[in-house]
Amino acid sequence: MLSLLPPQQEDNMEATDNLAYTEVLLTAGEYELPDIDMDSYEWVPIPRIGRTVPFGYLLCEDDNDILVPIPDELDLLEQAKKHLKLYSYREVSAWLTTQSGRSISHMGLKKRADSDRKNKTKARSANYWAERYAKAKAIAEKYEVHRKGARNFADRRFV
Repeated sequence: MLSLLPPQQEDNMEATDNLAYTEVLLTAGEYELPDIDMDSYEWVPIPRIGRTVPFGYLLCEDDNDILVPIPDELDLLEQAKKHLKLYSYREVSAWLTTQSGRSISHMGLKKRADSDRKNKTKARSANYWAERYAKAKAIAEKYEVHRKGARNFADRRFV
């Protein structure tokens, strides 16, 4: 960084910036973000894929390969994702940690938000292609029945 200040003042500014940053980190548990209305979500158990248990889930007592959802934490996580539009990952992860009582780092929150966004996009495009396929199938069936010299429609199977 290029600075026009004398070296002594520049070092002084860095010290004050570091002090302000430290004060922010020390008071990170005091963030109060506005409440966001939550839609009702239905949380379902998921299979355990990795070694770590993701935020918002708990190992099933009967089967270690199943993760049981913790609705309160998952609702807070959804609320936190909406707060990411206005606040930094550090601020939101500090808020989420104090609200839930379970720690999550800013990078853990970022990875979770990114993977959820990617999965949502994939699901949306898969649904779009499924609708297009259904329309194309209906059109193909219509033309198959009405073409000249067509066989009985029951003989032709569309899969």
